[in-house]
Amino acid sequence: MMYWFSMYTYVPILSPYVEHLGGSIFMIGLVVGSYGFTQLLVRIPLGIWSDRIGKRKLFIIAGIACAVLSSLGLALTTNVWMIFGFRSLAGVAAASWVAFTVLFASYFEPDEAPKAMGLISFYTSMGQMAATTIGGFLAEYISWSAPFYMGALVGLIGLILALKLVEKPAEVKRKPVEVSELLKMGGEKLLLSVSLLAIIVQCITFTTMFGFTPLHAVSLGASNADLSILTLLSTLPNAIAGYMSGSFFVRKFGERRTILIGFLAAAICTIILPFTNSFIVLVITQAFNGFGQGLMLPVLMGLAIQSVNEERRASAMGFFQALYSLGMFGGPFIAGWIGEWASLSSGFIMIGGLSLVGAILTLKWMPNRSFKQKMG
Repeated sequence: MMYWFSMYTYVPILSPYVEHLGGSIFMIGLVVGSYGFTQLLVRIPLGIWSDRIGKRKLFIIAGIACAVLSSLGLALTTNVWMIFGFRSLAGVAAASWVAFTVLFASYFEPDEAPKAMGLISFYTSMGQMAATTIGGFLAEYISWSAPFYMGALVGLIGLILALKLVEKPAEVKRKPVEVSELLKMGGEKLLLSVSLLAIIVQCITFTTMFGFTPLHAVSLGASNADLSILTLLSTLPNAIAGYMSGSFFVRKFGERRTILIGFLAAAICTIILPFTNSFIVLVITQAFNGFGQGLMLPVLMGLAIQSVNEERRASAMGFFQALYSLGMFGGPFIAGWIGEWASLSSGFIMIGGLSLVGAILTLKWMPNRSFKQKMG
């Protein structure tokens, strides 16, 4: 929770802040997207390295340290390109999520992977939700830089706690992953399918909830404190959905229908987003949007590692998370480009249409079955 908190205190005000400093819509898209771009570059090598040495804790500590440096750097600069650089460093920090998820899954039985991913996704959302709720109020009542300092402080506490993490010794001797093996892993139909669907999920999330929705809210007269309320009422349903997805929705509806429900909800709410002319209506639509998005990622994460051997799980998760980082970068970048040359409304409609494509691909690619898992 503290790890994600340190990277998300400023998310509600990041787009308006860059605009406040004179950045264009396209520059805002670059800053928001830089977080995903560095993850795209780092996650696969980090997953391979973690598997090679059989350690996860080391990467978790390094990741939180990068998050602290990123938040501190953002607090100390008002240069838009420096902000781009320090937000990119947050992407390096987020790349260590590979090690987090694999270490957390190791505390569960192998067939409990969906349950484990649902649980850790819940705590992820709780950390992000607490951060984004507090961040807007800090910016409103103290200063623009206050959320960045808060992120650095909480990240530092998390860094100290991370030193106490327990990691089981590797039971088998690891050997480096060959490039050919990685390509073969990436060619596995299910892993590749869920990775491509996750790209679309992240396109939606980082264009709306963590991207341009705050700008639309500001155009409706929202204050920085209002932006915290908007983000809270988007991330709270997201957290609830993340917790329920693996333990309730998949058991009742199967993974394919769960993902389908998520894509359809996100598509409808994103397409109507630019047509909302009331802050209250915007909040309601984005609460449903957050719930829909929250249903999908834990299920996709569980599928990504479920059929992979323990000693290769970090590599598989690195592949999965590196690919979905393309959505974190591509969604805001494309929406920002469209917003610069056409309108921000066009960008939202395009991302909503992409969510409909995700629904169609889910019907085509996903197996129509339920997870068989133990419920502890």
